[in-house]
Amino acid sequence: MNMTIERTLPKPSWTTFFDTMSRSLLGQSAEIEVSSLDLGDQIVAEWIPMLGITYDSRDDVLEVAMHGLDHLIRSPREILVQEVPGGIASVAVVDNEGTRQIVRLKAPLMLPAPTGQ
Repeated sequence: MNMTIERTLPKPSWTTFFDTMSRSLLGQSAEIEVSSLDLGDQIVAEWIPMLGITYDSRDDVLEVAMHGLDHLIRSPREILVQEVPGGIASVAVVDNEGTRQIVRLKAPLMLPAPTGQ
């Protein structure tokens, strides 16, 4: 049985979520697929070690930092996280133009449990 869950991240939690995710994914390999009506589906990065992923609310940019590549997604409109039993499998970002960019992790990423505030 496939236990994949896709959930939308509320925008106020983006910065905290990606800061937490970045601490856990150093060295994880990932690929980035961009799909839009203009371009079709294109792989822009294929199984490259990740350095981090951050959301800058001031500039409204999601930055995916990889070994030798800095992939910027400007004006993200919606962020969906796909979870499998082992953790996070991918993060899909839809920008203002409706372009969908998917950061797929080679191995699911288990995030630490949130701590009480």
